[in-house]
Amino acid sequence: MTQANFSQPELDKFNALASRWWDPEGPQKPLHALNPARLGYVRERMLTSGTPLRGARVLDVGCGGGLLSEALAREGADVTAIDLAPDLIKIAKLHRLESGVQVDYRLSAVETLAAEAPGTFDAVTCMEMLEHVPDPASVVAACATLLKPGGRLFLSTLNRTPAAFALAIVGAEYVARLLPKGTHQYRDFIKPSELAGALRAAGLALEDVSGLVYDPLRHRAYVGGRTDVNYLACAVKPLS
Repeated sequence: MTQANFSQPELDKFNALASRWWDPEGPQKPLHALNPARLGYVRERMLTSGTPLRGARVLDVGCGGGLLSEALAREGADVTAIDLAPDLIKIAKLHRLESGVQVDYRLSAVETLAAEAPGTFDAVTCMEMLEHVPDPASVVAACATLLKPGGRLFLSTLNRTPAAFALAIVGAEYVARLLPKGTHQYRDFIKPSELAGALRAAGLALEDVSGLVYDPLRHRAYVGGRTDVNYLACAVKPLS
């Protein structure tokens, strides 16, 4: 890396969660509920674009312990997954041994991989990561570089709204205790208009913004509805 685009306290925070990443009742319980909805969004939009996940080369940026990475691989994708938290990569590799689902896990920054392998992937996913790095636009630009022409970038993050503060921080971290305290910082949340600007600057065309709604009572998530808390976005790299 020419410049470190990470926060060591953030890495330390997620390294500390590594041992229970795959525990559906552990600190990452909401992430387990979000994962099927995230996968469905990627699957459906890839199918609509004429490039099904089966056989596609997919990069999962900020893969954590591999929840989405393995789900994509189970769909038949050829998955490379990267993260900068070493304990999470270790857990991901250990779970790969248990599950038998093949994912190429690497301890790498997306900017580093972009310099090494531009234009490699049919799709790039970057979920629940942008709000945890100092320079989200740098991540978006690197993801764009890694895409083949016609490839799609899938993102999810948190909107910077009073509703997101109330639900994602006060509600989830302090009242319901669904997430460890300090998981999120409100100042780091990203408005869709800001994300759209970063996508345009990276040469990508925004195709869709959809709400990603988590229902803690039923412990499930679905795509659609309100975008003022969690939201998903899909952008495409032009063919020329």
